[in-house]
Amino acid sequence: MAKADSRVASDPSRQAVIIAALRTPVCRANGRLQHLRAGDLLAPVLAALVEDAGVDPALVDDVIIGNAVGGGGNVARFAALQAGFPVSVPGVTIDRQCGSGLDAISMAARLVAAGGSPLFIAGGVESVSTAPARANRNDDGGLDFYSRASFVPSDFGDPDMGVAAENVARHFGIDRERQDAYALESHRRAVASAVAGRFEGEIVPLASAGTTVAQDDGPRKSLNPSLMARFPAAFVSGGTVTAANSCFDADAASAVVVTSLHRARSMGAQDALLVLDCDTAGVDPELLGIGAAHAAKRLLAHADLSAGDVDLVEFNEAFASQTIACLDQLGIDPAAANLEGGALALGHAYGASGAVLVTRLMSQARHRYHSGGAESLGLAMISIAGGMGTSALLRYARL
Repeated sequence: MAKADSRVASDPSRQAVIIAALRTPVCRANGRLQHLRAGDLLAPVLAALVEDAGVDPALVDDVIIGNAVGGGGNVARFAALQAGFPVSVPGVTIDRQCGSGLDAISMAARLVAAGGSPLFIAGGVESVSTAPARANRNDDGGLDFYSRASFVPSDFGDPDMGVAAENVARHFGIDRERQDAYALESHRRAVASAVAGRFEGEIVPLASAGTTVAQDDGPRKSLNPSLMARFPAAFVSGGTVTAANSCFDADAASAVVVTSLHRARSMGAQDALLVLDCDTAGVDPELLGIGAAHAAKRLLAHADLSAGDVDLVEFNEAFASQTIACLDQLGIDPAAANLEGGALALGHAYGASGAVLVTRLMSQARHRYHSGGAESLGLAMISIAGGMGTSALLRYARL
């Protein structure tokens, strides 16, 4: 832990910290949140965050939000106004696909490190249910609709996500048995955490279609090994990646308040996640699922840490194959990651998922400390379409 302390900025006005983190329920696409557009998901989180942190919205320097498949129009600005922020507060929306939410937080942290003790709200949002149809315009003016954008030039392969997950499984020797067992454990942990009320303090309930949605709807307690084994290969004939050991598309929003350590203390914040460092790496697009491991390796090396120094690991479980492969590459026991379940059970809301990881880390670190544990060192990681990965190293501390 002392090694991690050496990464903290010596000037508290430049040390980025996260003092509040919240999310919506994560719900299956075309399900309980299907009537809510991206702004409808995000605005309640923004409003709840400033209240939770005791921040006057007029003092927010910028709202930085990641989004992957939305309709453009700068959802960060739209949602900030929808949340009741004054017109003086700007907003910017960024797109690094699945990594967008974590990269938005990284961007805010780096802006704090540049000086001036600013205050940002950063995170991500995705309404897969209401994402617009997309089309290229042909020479004759006609529209050629497509299901997803191209992430890299075709000569780099540009595989679909499921095919890339099969590539990783085959390349790294991750068999079907390991994938199914990991996915089943993710559901088991998420169900147990929900029953114990572990998610309640981080979730902002949403009004949707005349009801209040306050819980994730993905975790399945009915899953068992025999049921998992019945699922056929979903993407490649004879493959090992199935619908049961893959995530499902989801709708959600998550965001955090990022400021300097100096300003957090002056505001009376009691605790925070110190953003020690962030990194993004590029990898072979054919093996895009391994991107998070490359980013995390560089991050840990820069901090003079090993994976064994990390207390809490949150990895976006898009597919069991790539999750296991990344953890193996880092020397992290899969049993020690995503202790309360991950995206295999909760779902993957694209641009929001990286911010959900950070919110989950803060919730777990607080619980660990108040249960008699020490201040935790956390690692958030996400692999990204096009062959990339982003990671962030954070330390929970009492202020």
